[in-house]
Order: sequence, then C-alpha cells, then structure tokens
Amino acid sequence: MNFDFAEEQYALRDGAREFFAGECSPGHVRAMWDTETGRSPDLWRKMAETGFIGLTVPVEHGGLGMSEVDLVLLLEEAGYAALPEPLLENSAIGVPLLVEAGSETQQKEWLPRIASGEAIVTVQLAGAPFVTDAHIADLLLLERAGELHAVPRSRFHASFQPSQDGARRTFQVEAETGDDTRMAGGAAEAAKAFDRGAAGTAALLNGLSQRMLDMTVAYAKDRQQFGRPVGSFQSIKHKLAEVLLVVETAKAAGWYAAYAIAGDLADRSVAASIAKSYAGDAEAKANQESLQIHAGIGFTWEHDLHLWLKRGKALESSYGSATTHRAKLAARLFA
Repeated sequence: MNFDFAEEQYALRDGAREFFAGECSPGHVRAMWDTETGRSPDLWRKMAETGFIGLTVPVEHGGLGMSEVDLVLLLEEAGYAALPEPLLENSAIGVPLLVEAGSETQQKEWLPRIASGEAIVTVQLAGAPFVTDAHIADLLLLERAGELHAVPRSRFHASFQPSQDGARRTFQVEAETGDDTRMAGGAAEAAKAFDRGAAGTAALLNGLSQRMLDMTVAYAKDRQQFGRPVGSFQSIKHKLAEVLLVVETAKAAGWYAAYAIAGDLADRSVAASIAKSYAGDAEAKANQESLQIHAGIGFTWEHDLHLWLKRGKALESSYGSATTHRAKLAARLFA
C-alpha cells in the first residue's frame, strides 16, 4: 500500500502550522497559565472562522464534513504549538460522538453551534475521573452504566483539580442525567469514541515530541562546549537520532489509526492502542532526552521547553497510558 496524504491535507497542515505560529506562541501559552479559565475566546473564534473547530462537523450542520485522516495532521500541529484550547475533546471526540450517537434533536441543536464556535463540547468516557475543560463546556457527553448522555451546562457542576500543566484545566464533574439527556447510541459508540480519544491524544503527543526534538536540535547547534557546538559530539547525535526514530515511527502508527477509525476498520481499536502506546513512549523519550541535552535549563520557568515537557507528561496517561494499551493488546492477543 502506498499510504500518503493528499495535497489538500498537507496544505491544511501547513496552514495550521502558520496559524498557530502567529496565534499560539509560547508567550500566549504562558499567558493562559495566569488567566481564570486558561482559554482564549478570541483564539477559539479565529479557529472557528478558519474551519478548524468544525472540521469534523457534517456539511449540513455548518461544518467541513472531513474525517479523522484530515484531522490527524491538525492535531499534530496543535501539539506542536502546545495549544491550550480543547480541540481534542471538542472536535476529535465530541463532534463525531454526537454525529454517531446523538438524537436528531441533539444534533440539530448542538452541531451548528459547535461548528461556529458558539458552543464547546467535552466528554467523560470509560469512567475517567476527570473532565478536561468542563468549566467552559456548554455540553458534556457522558458515558454512564453503558449509556450515553448529552448533559447541558445547567445540569452539571465542575470542581477544579490542579494539573502539573497550568494550561490544561481538569475537573471532577457531578451531572444530572435523565431520559431527556439520553443519546441514541450506547456502549459501541462510546468504545469508538474512546479509540478516537486515544488516537487523537497520540497525534497531540507526536506533535509535542516533534517540537521538543526541533527545539533540542536548535539548542545543540547553538550551545558551545570546549569550543564546539554540543551537537557535534557523538553522544548527543545518538540521543537525537534515537528520538527521531521513535517519533517518526509513532507518527506512522498515528496516521494508520486515524485511517482505521475513519473507515471503521476491524482493527480500529488495535490501531488506536498501538498509536497511543507508541506515541506515549516516543514522547517520554523525547521528554527525557530534550531535558538532559538542555542540561536542566529546559525545566526552568524562563525557558519555553518546560511548556512542552509538562503538557507531554500530562497527556501520557490521557485516554490510557502506553502500559495500559499494551496490556489491552496483550489481552486481545492471548484471549
């Protein structure tokens, strides 16, 4: 199989890289740490205007009607920029779940508002203890006792839970559900939504890993020791080459997972677990080596690298850690 993206998909990636470079600089990410919500309504509006927010919303509801294959490169760029906004839960998980499991009434009420950036949706799946961005969400898609519920803002309460990443806001949620919040789908759609979460988080991690690698290569070329750039030393070259290898491998696994989910292939869940486990391991390797090559300065507040180090650590366990997904694969293999 000759697997490659279309020119339009690469153009979307390049456009996203340029957009985030201008709108989501390290300075912007730092500023979000100090705000009450950690989010920028102005940036969210601009992302809606570009079509990023409504990328997976069907055309009849005001979106672009694109798939996970189109979205995966956008998520990588969001990770590369350490974007604080809830693109993953909103557009990669919440929207497809509404499309597949929402009632006609729920879809008509929420999908156009989400596509325009007027409303934000977040999710709580598979008994996850915390919900990302519940403080700004207008709609919570909740999995409970094998059922799915679409719970509006007025019927859930969010309690803040501190995170090591100041731009990642997580909450415990108490929700009031009933017959009027029940969605049309159930356990099968929830399982696919979790796969989307794992694969989407993998894409974010791959973007984060690439950014840490790029920052470290630039530092190794600039930092002088014994009259030479430290990047000229063989031990540093080996470390960077090893990171490049695992990051590129993780990207390929993430791309196939997006393809398997978009096509609802038989190995969808396996592909998502492989993608998340590879991406988690690659990010951990990039995290460790980037910090070591920066000689510790990368974890200081003054250096931008810590923004990616902390986001990566926060996402390693999100939608299942690498260890959890390998255990899931082993159980499937030896069942």
